[in-house]
Amino acid sequence: MRLPIDPQADIARRAWLPCPGCDDARDCATCTDRRNCTEHWRYLISNKGAVVHLQCPGCTHMWSVDTRASRP
Repeated sequence: MRLPIDPQADIARRAWLPCPGCDDARDCATCTDRRNCTEHWRYLISNKGAVVHLQCPGCTHMWSVDTRASRP
């Protein structure tokens, strides 16, 4: 079942993190180079400090991630 796009979603508020729902960026050279891809972005729904709440526009999966944990 696909969720609708969140009413708080705004294309001007985007993030570039891998989607755990569809992993659509896994073979993208731009994403692999950790650059902002024009195709594989996510809606940044909201954040509280370093915790961001995201939605994938492709598969509509919603998730939260603490961005402090994803630093190399």
